[in-house]
Amino acid sequence: MKITKNTTLAEILKTKKGSKVLAKNGVPCLSCPMAQFEVDDLQIGEVCKTYGLKLAKILKELNNSK
Repeated sequence: MKITKNTTLAEILKTKKGSKVLAKNGVPCLSCPMAQFEVDDLQIGEVCKTYGLKLAKILKELNNSK
């Protein structure tokens, strides 16, 4: 599965190193109690835009880490 800006956090977290890559890049949703209720709907592109994270860098790491 290729991870894109439209991939949800739930899908990413199912990958082998998804949580490590997200944590390394400072994705705050992993520790946010409210995000746990929305993880199935939160897309990585929206999260990066909201928090000013580098989407291209994160996608590259996620797609290279599988």
